[in-house]
Parts: sequence; C-alpha cells; structure tokens
Amino acid sequence: MPELPEVEVVRRGLSTWVTGRRIERVEVLDPRSIRRHLLGPDDFRGQLEGAVVLDAVRRGKFLWLPLADVDEGGADSLPHTALMAHLGMSGQLLVEDPGQPDEKHLKVRITLSDSPGVPAELRFVDQRIFGGLAVVPLVATDDGGPGGCAAKPLPLIAAEAAHIARDPLDPSFSAAGLHERFRARRTGVKRALLDQRLVSGIGNIYADEALWAARLHYARPTDTMRKAETLRLVDAVRDVMLRALDAGGTSFDSLYVNVNGASGYFDRSLSAYGRAGQPCLRCAEEGRTSIMVREPFMNRSSYRCPSCQRTPRNVRL
Repeated sequence: MPELPEVEVVRRGLSTWVTGRRIERVEVLDPRSIRRHLLGPDDFRGQLEGAVVLDAVRRGKFLWLPLADVDEGGADSLPHTALMAHLGMSGQLLVEDPGQPDEKHLKVRITLSDSPGVPAELRFVDQRIFGGLAVVPLVATDDGGPGGCAAKPLPLIAAEAAHIARDPLDPSFSAAGLHERFRARRTGVKRALLDQRLVSGIGNIYADEALWAARLHYARPTDTMRKAETLRLVDAVRDVMLRALDAGGTSFDSLYVNVNGASGYFDRSLSAYGRAGQPCLRCAEEGRTSIMVREPFMNRSSYRCPSCQRTPRNVRL
C-alpha cells in the first residue's frame, strides 16, 4: 500500500505534466478499474472527454484532478467535478508517449492535448485491481480552507475524501487541533495516528518511525498526553515524511509518475520499522545497548525500542 510520501510524489508529477491539458480521448480497457464510477464506462468517458485538468490535489492518500468543462468557461471556471484516483495496492499513473508499448496491466488510457516536449498519454496500470478511477463531485470544505495540497488551492474537496482529517503535510494542518482531538479520545497513540478521522495519511510504517523518533510507546494513552508530547510527535511525523518525500523525489524519473505499492525507496533510512532483533540506533549513539522488538498490533506489527520507548503504566491499545 503506498504511503503519503509516495502519493505526494505522484501528485507533484501530475501537477507538472498534466495540469492545463484537455482530455481528448478516454479508453476503458478493463471496466473493473472504474467500478467506483457507478454509471459505467460510457458515462465515465462522457464526463472526461473535452474537460481540462486544472490541478492535482491530495489529502492524506486521496488524490484527485479537478476538471473544468470547456463548455462552461474552460480552465478558468470553478470546477464541480474531479477525476479521483484510488491507487490501492498496485496502482500506477504513468505519463507515456503513445508509441510506447502498452503495459501488461494497462486498465485505462487517457489521451491529452498536445504540449511541446511532453508525452500525450496518462495511463492507469493496476496489477491487482484494488485501485481504480472515478469521476466524483467536488464539495466545499467544512472549515473553508483548501481541500488539500495543491498548486492552486481551492476550498473544495472530492466528496469521497471529505470525511478524512487533514494530513501533517497540509499547510492548513493544526498540531494544536490534533492535540485537542487526542485529549478527547481514550485510546493508544498509534491507534489514534492511524485513525483517518483524527489525522490522515499516516500508515503503519511512518507511525512506527515517528513514535520512535518522539520516544513514545505505541500504547501511550492519548487523553493524558501533554501538548509538548503531541507537538514533538507531529514534528517527528513531518520529518520522517519529508525525508521520505525527498528520497522519492530523487528516485523517480520526472516523466514517470508512479506508485507501485512496493517502492521501498525509503527503507534504507528506517530506524524502527522492520528492525526487530537489531540494536536501537539512538541507544547505540548514546552509549546504551538495547535491541528493537516486534510486537503484535491491530493484526499487524509494531516495532519499538524497550529502552527509549518504555511501556506506559496505563496501556491503551
């Protein structure tokens, strides 16, 4: 499953290479990949062909392209719909030249208007078919702020993403607001980090990395957390995501907009996740010996250091 930094790499690529271009033609090669568009392939094509892509927007792991209908004023009109991309486990968005061979798992081909030096096709490729595309309505954000990370922010959000909270890389994200939401819950901090209603876009890997950096146990009760602890945790989440984003930004070719669910480009820099049985890097730097452990958590795993992420008195899972 792609994490937030991988999806942000995709958003930035789409913003650079697709924004401002008109959709000339849409080919649905596998209707299963537009199953979320309930009106079917003909309506999907009809809503896309002739529309202009205004921007690429992301909130958490949700990604969408706001669209302007040329019959309603073109690229300068207020958008009412967007092309939503669900990447699932193996979804890829590729910007390709028409002459390039079709990928084995190509599901949807979108032909774009000419732009000098830029490939003309946006391809959706998905091996496992857990992802998909759909045209969805845009609605006003509940706080009047931008819908998410975008080149040209608007107070609109794809309806399918309206239920999730802002993510830590969102310019409108409030660490103080997150602390208030934490204090109102009686749960463990990792479970809270994974709750999209409280904060979006944090997956299991980055939760473990941030908790290690903030020296917090995953079962630390949120309702007793001090504000300084929450702020330290938010700083850690942002730091690990930005470092992963920097790595992803240099790992992908600028014309190859890709999330494959198994990129692993940041795993060389992981300090906690997957390091069970290995020395804690921080303890080693501070002259202590401590071995990282792996513990079951919500049908997955949590990795921590027993020395610098001590078990709290009131464990909440």
